[in-house]
Amino acid sequence: MIFLTTLPLFWIMISASRGGHWGAWMPSSISAFEGTCVSIPCRFDFPDELRPAVVHGVWYFNSPYPKNYPPVVFKSRTQVVHESFQGRSRLLGDLGLRNCTLLLSSLSPELGGKYYFRGDLGGYNQYTFSEHSVLDIINTPNIVVPPEVVAGSEVEVSCMVPDNCPELRPELSWLGHEGLGEPAVLGRLREDEGTWVQVSLLHFVPTREANGHRLGCQASFPNTTLQFEGYADVKYPPVIVEMNASVEAIEGSHVSLLCGADSNPLPLLTWMRDGTVLREAVAESLFLDLEEVTPAEDGVYACLAENAYGQDNRTVGLSVMYAPRKPMVNGTMVAVEGETVSILCSTQSNPDPILTIFKEKQILATVIYESELQLELPAVTPEDDGEYWCVAENQYGQRATTFNLSVEFAPVILLESHCAAARDTVQCLCVVKSNPEPSVAFELPSRNVTVNETEREFVYSERSGLLLTSILTLRGQAQAPPRVICTAHNLYGTKSLELPFQGAHRLMWAKIGPVGAVVAFAILIAIVCYITQTRRKKNVTESPSFSAGDNPPVLFSSDFRISGAPEKYESREVSTLE
Repeated sequence: MIFLTTLPLFWIMISASRGGHWGAWMPSSISAFEGTCVSIPCRFDFPDELRPAVVHGVWYFNSPYPKNYPPVVFKSRTQVVHESFQGRSRLLGDLGLRNCTLLLSSLSPELGGKYYFRGDLGGYNQYTFSEHSVLDIINTPNIVVPPEVVAGSEVEVSCMVPDNCPELRPELSWLGHEGLGEPAVLGRLREDEGTWVQVSLLHFVPTREANGHRLGCQASFPNTTLQFEGYADVKYPPVIVEMNASVEAIEGSHVSLLCGADSNPLPLLTWMRDGTVLREAVAESLFLDLEEVTPAEDGVYACLAENAYGQDNRTVGLSVMYAPRKPMVNGTMVAVEGETVSILCSTQSNPDPILTIFKEKQILATVIYESELQLELPAVTPEDDGEYWCVAENQYGQRATTFNLSVEFAPVILLESHCAAARDTVQCLCVVKSNPEPSVAFELPSRNVTVNETEREFVYSERSGLLLTSILTLRGQAQAPPRVICTAHNLYGTKSLELPFQGAHRLMWAKIGPVGAVVAFAILIAIVCYITQTRRKKNVTESPSFSAGDNPPVLFSSDFRISGAPEKYESREVSTLE
């Protein structure tokens, strides 16, 4: 039994009514024999208020959007067309009368496809009509037989060929019809508005002996060598029979997707993704090649197979595998001691990575096969301050990002802070841990003097990480060591510590006795008076370091001097403190 249907042609109308609207009318599909011509009937309309002096138009092949640079089939303004259509296209209609009928000659298979018309009234008044006409280039007549052929019951077999070429008219004849009866030629019939077919009928009563008889139809064109033959066969819609399973590909590799369909006639195969046509052709099978795939091409691809009798579609998933991208870190990077800190590290990869946050080679948090990792640090301490690493890795690679967490806290004076004596020198060391950097001052209560690290003539300071080391150096004759209090201050608080003394100078007063103490004190008073006068003279030429109300400068001993640098640094001697 043979099953066949015919393809009805119909007009597509964009606008519901003519006049006053943008609208176009053309057959949804039209066919013609290879080597002949085809006239695609077309009419269009535009708003009444537009009164162009001249109407122009453009026919495009396979795409309605000029920005995609589709092949130009015909262009009334310039007559410049794509090389495939040179000498093969011309306009039969009069655009001024809103007739856009197109004639294509010397048809070849590559001209099969979709044809779009664009109206051009000048300026911004241009419109590409989304509806189109699909041209099918054929090389066999269409023989239509009933769905069932039963012995003893009369059947009607028809031979139909397109007759849409005004320059060449086909003539039909039957092949192998001897003994089946005489054909009846119906001639040229209008199948739908603007499309035509030539039809010939053959009536006969099949017998059992006629089963398997080869019955054909021939279309020829007078005064040409063009001749086409077709035999009765079954016409059926496409069924996709070959397609990739889900595909995994590494970023940068080549991917080839295959779609194959079984149908009669051959289907129009179309590869699409997210509604965008990527490739199409009339064929049994169609490859879609993707060069150097990227993660942006990851997704679902659809293959659509369609012919005059129906359609089928299937999808295939493409998963692009790639190494993690450089992790992004969002969160608090500065915190006050005691606060809770939340830091989010995220990345993109396929498959999802292992994410790990390190600090000094210690793993603080990790997740497996997730794209985000949250690090929570409740009640941060100064020990949480420092450099962190967020590392993302999968089987395709590894990427890392560093970030710094700054924990701010009040100063802490470390126990290693002290004063030490060596010969005639006393050095006081004050080591402060703080963030932000503190201001450090040395106070000598017995001398009523305070010196801070900005007075570099007397104090040397050096910062390393969160530690600030300040050194006060006292030079002079051996004497009773003064009390030294180190005070550190930042915006979170103040810390003071009387520096413990190490060395032999603390025993000196006991050795010189009461008489020596009185003598030394008298010498100290005399030198203070002398130095005070010297400082007043010095202040005439130099800007004072003390403002009104500050403590006056005091000398420690007859030869004492204060140096701001450790002994390995050169420091100049001074008699007073500023």
